[in-house]
Amino acid sequence: MDAKDILGLSKTSHPASQEKKSRTVKESQRKPDGISREVYALIGGVPPLMPAVEPLQLKKRPPTDEKITWQWLPFTSSARKDNLQLFHWVRVVNGVPPMGDYSFAKYNKSVDVVKYTDEEYEKHLTDDMWTKEETDQLFELCQQFDLRFIVIADRFPSSRTVEELKERYYKVSRSILIARAAASPGDVSEHPIVKEPYKFTQERDRKRALSMVLSQTKHQERKDSEVLAEAKRIAESRMAARVSLQNAKESELPITFNVERAIVPGETLSPSSNSEFPSAMVAPSTSMAENTSTLASLRMLRVYLRTYALDQMIQAASSSAGLRTIKRVEQSLQELGVNLKPRVPTKSVCAQHLELRKEILTLLNLQKQLQYKEAEGSSYRDSPYETPGTPKDRTFVPESTSFGGDVLGERVGKRDQKRKAPGRAEAPSSPAQPKRPRKLRASDM
Repeated sequence: MDAKDILGLSKTSHPASQEKKSRTVKESQRKPDGISREVYALIGGVPPLMPAVEPLQLKKRPPTDEKITWQWLPFTSSARKDNLQLFHWVRVVNGVPPMGDYSFAKYNKSVDVVKYTDEEYEKHLTDDMWTKEETDQLFELCQQFDLRFIVIADRFPSSRTVEELKERYYKVSRSILIARAAASPGDVSEHPIVKEPYKFTQERDRKRALSMVLSQTKHQERKDSEVLAEAKRIAESRMAARVSLQNAKESELPITFNVERAIVPGETLSPSSNSEFPSAMVAPSTSMAENTSTLASLRMLRVYLRTYALDQMIQAASSSAGLRTIKRVEQSLQELGVNLKPRVPTKSVCAQHLELRKEILTLLNLQKQLQYKEAEGSSYRDSPYETPGTPKDRTFVPESTSFGGDVLGERVGKRDQKRKAPGRAEAPSSPAQPKRPRKLRASDM
């Protein structure tokens, strides 16, 4: 009797379902490469817990000149102080067992706890709150449990808190290191225990504040967030009022690129000449507005580096100039032996650096204007049209103007030649003939 007899089910099963089930099982359970059929049958198709060995290493044969055996040999570990001798299987090549320390002994790490003598304790380590016996027990437990002060506080015989145990240990260690450094030549100022002394009150307050934060309710957290938001709003309003007061004062890094230009009496500039000049010469008020906005944005940062402020001011001043002009300014600085960024960016150095950039930009703009004027004068001298130096008796013959790709004068001349050609004579006018009478219609009768 089986489960089907108890449940009253038929023992016959559908052959189609069995075929489908067997097919799916066969398709999913395919033997991977590198595993023998017997091993795969033992694991039942379940992937092994450990990664399988690559087939190439299974087929790899050991060198013929090496004879490898496994032997049951004794060993000792430097991590143990009792010289305990144990045994394990060792891979021996050509009958030579491996020499050296136990391979896992390197993971045995311990803390170097400072030791003191009775004379040093009586001279430097006496304390009314601690006896010598308690201090000795504390250092023994620190050596045993590797400065795990939670476990040390649990094993300590008297009722001492973790903070008190830490304070006593680090205070004794610091005093011993300083006393030994004074007696013998040596610098211990960079030692972590000497450089960063343990602060008992700060650690106690930190843990108390942490416990208060962790024990807060949702209502208390929401109230604290509201208080912090209100404090932030008050700080921002005060900062805005302070910035408005500072706007009236002299800015920390003033910069204006006002290009002065000498205008010759009687000189006139064509509209095309304004497009050739940089925008710093055409609209200096735009540059001043950008400088003012940059200073206002820097004041809103509250804390910033002077080099960052210098970069922002240079970008604001050079925004109106072209990329080629900026590169020429940097090239001029390099030719003068001046760094693109000051090495010591003090207030006076940054102001002088900005003033130098302003003068270089002014010089480049004046050079460009001079080149334009020279080119304009040379074009006037080489022009074939009438100039102020032309004699009055010279007649001016304009050239034919073109329109739509055809020369107007040539077109008119060709039209006249066609009309006055010798082969084509004008036909005589025919005499006037009388009109023929109109035929009468039926409607006219």
